[in-house]
Amino acid sequence: MKTVQLKKHKTRDWTYLSPKQALSKPLVLVLGNRYMLEDNTIYEEVKALFPDGELVFGSTSGDITSNTVDDDSITITAIEFEKTEFLIKKSNVLHSDLDSHKTGVDLLKQFPEDGLKYVFVLSEGSFINGSELTKGMNTSTTNNVLITGGLCGDAARFEKTLAGYNENPKPGEIVAIGFYGESFEASFSIHGGWTPFGPERVVTKSKSNVLYELDNQPALDLYKKYLGDKSKELPAAALLYPLNVKSSEEKQSFVRTILNIDEADNTMILAGDIPEHSKVQLMMTNVDNIANASERAAKQALELRSTKPQLALLVSCIGRKLVLDQRVEEEIEEVVAVVGNDTTICGFYSYGEIAPFHGENNCQLHNQTMTITLISE
Repeated sequence: MKTVQLKKHKTRDWTYLSPKQALSKPLVLVLGNRYMLEDNTIYEEVKALFPDGELVFGSTSGDITSNTVDDDSITITAIEFEKTEFLIKKSNVLHSDLDSHKTGVDLLKQFPEDGLKYVFVLSEGSFINGSELTKGMNTSTTNNVLITGGLCGDAARFEKTLAGYNENPKPGEIVAIGFYGESFEASFSIHGGWTPFGPERVVTKSKSNVLYELDNQPALDLYKKYLGDKSKELPAAALLYPLNVKSSEEKQSFVRTILNIDEADNTMILAGDIPEHSKVQLMMTNVDNIANASERAAKQALELRSTKPQLALLVSCIGRKLVLDQRVEEEIEEVVAVVGNDTTICGFYSYGEIAPFHGENNCQLHNQTMTITLISE
């Protein structure tokens, strides 16, 4: 495997982060600032750099390399595989009547199952129901195919996200990359580092990813009461206080981020489903806990491998980035310290992370986690 990384800031041209070298038919991941990806020349720019590359675009809440986390840039990671075949498919949730489950089913059905080892998903992130998307993808795969990835981001603006394959990125797009090969190996792990606090409340009214009532009280009113003065900063402030959810439908508790609020209906719109009768608690964290969780995820992903990783795909949550603030690089440094400086680091901050729970096969939508996928061939 060979990799080349480049970066472009708003006021500068492309610069190489790694030694320049020729690549044959590479997979080219183009991750970065939504405004910069809206430039209608972006596809042609990247195509000029990698004429025979397969180009996948995604907007982020910060693009990640081993050196830095950037908000106002685009990072290219181009990968030439020696023994691995990859296939790229796409779908657009705008074209499926916003049926996230059907979109997930149809997307994964496009991949031939024979020899499929791993699928990386880069999804629309502003209005998709990530829980339904992952459920749909799970119904379309057998043979314990690993699926990881994330929902695209738009900094902390939550206006719109973009993704694309071999064209200028656009809203509603979901791109999936399937990997095939005898020697291909992918391992993963996720960790959060968040701690529940306060009373446990019962979800007494919800529909899909909209939360109406907790303990028969309007959920938004109750949430604002906990936030106090910070409630004026909603919905961004909600990223610092996500919900821990215990449901009879899942063996393990999961985290849900509040993506938006509806003042008129007094409701909260979450990044994924929140089942009625589940129990929820507010969560909080600090910089050290987040960095430690990233280290644990890297160690666990490494322990599950038989060969040394060549590429690390990192998807972390925008909420973690807001907590880390000026120390945002610390969680990346923890990962690099575990996997080694010779492993190419590629990733982004997201509106939701896609991966199974540890020890399980079916992928889920997570919030507020660091999801690490380690790849080699």
